[in-house]
Amino acid sequence: MDEATATTVFESLASGVRLDVFRLLVRHGPDGLVAGDIAAKLDLPPSNLSFHLKALSHAHLVTAGQEGRFQRYRANIALVADLIAYLTEECCAGQPEQCLDLRPASRDSEAGVEPDGTRVQS
Repeated sequence: MDEATATTVFESLASGVRLDVFRLLVRHGPDGLVAGDIAAKLDLPPSNLSFHLKALSHAHLVTAGQEGRFQRYRANIALVADLIAYLTEECCAGQPEQCLDLRPASRDSEAGVEPDGTRVQS
């Protein structure tokens, strides 16, 4: 990945609506969703959604495939994985294995639950 691509991805995800759309598509994995289902789940007018899907498509964050008269959208998870690799490739002077302890706590840890499911004692 290069700087221009990373910038385009970040610019696209800077919209709360587009971030919500992308996260919804990530939850649905390779099955994706048709535009009407996305609009319904996020309570968005179709014309508004169309604008945001176009921006996500332009940034290559989503792909669309024709299914009859519908477009099915899928999150480009590989692109986000590339973005994460790009952002962290110089971690710890190019030795990211040394940076494992620097990862932020998961939401579960912040909520008082360790990754193995045990409760954190306060």
